[in-house]
Amino acid sequence: MSAWERLSVQYSMGAHQATLPLWMGVSGKTVVEERETQAEERAIAELVDQYSGTMYRVAYSVLKNAADAEDAVQEAFLRVLKHRAMLKEVRDPRVWLVRIVWNVTLDRKRRAKTRPETDDVADMARVLPAAGLSQEERASGIEHHTMVLKCMEELPDREREVLLLSAFEELNSVEIAEVLGVTESSVRSRLFRARNLMAGLLNHKRGSR
Repeated sequence: MSAWERLSVQYSMGAHQATLPLWMGVSGKTVVEERETQAEERAIAELVDQYSGTMYRVAYSVLKNAADAEDAVQEAFLRVLKHRAMLKEVRDPRVWLVRIVWNVTLDRKRRAKTRPETDDVADMARVLPAAGLSQEERASGIEHHTMVLKCMEELPDREREVLLLSAFEELNSVEIAEVLGVTESSVRSRLFRARNLMAGLLNHKRGSR
């Protein structure tokens, strides 16, 4: 069981405890506070179920190591748990969670002690959609995905960041601007440069094969 799966079980158990009598809950809370806490825990459990895969893809596309990516997702959800009172104010949970895991991932990337990058097929397969693909199509997709990630590593940081969020998470320029904390016009400019650079890199890779 992966780190974020264990976290999902943990939150699910927390949501399940909402059915227990109040006298079995945390003492010192009013009935209203207890109900609010239980509602927040159920909301977090739903976020884990719905968005953990998305967050893993974001983390893995940067860290390129399954264990590090799982750890980053777990840390991101722990931050969500810490700031769960903000859930009511979140307009777009997907973008909000991507921003959290993005910041966690960059923090981990800056640290020296990260695990080695890997090209393991099983790890790569987890960042690709499974529905509607044959085994041959998935194998081809993994090979292409690996090549794209390697080419992205040759891009400048700013261009690589916007392209990762655009290509793999299909965020639009407004959403990317929110995740990165920059203007939408900056995102559009970086995307334009990134796509032109990537086109040249991919053509070079294909020509050298």
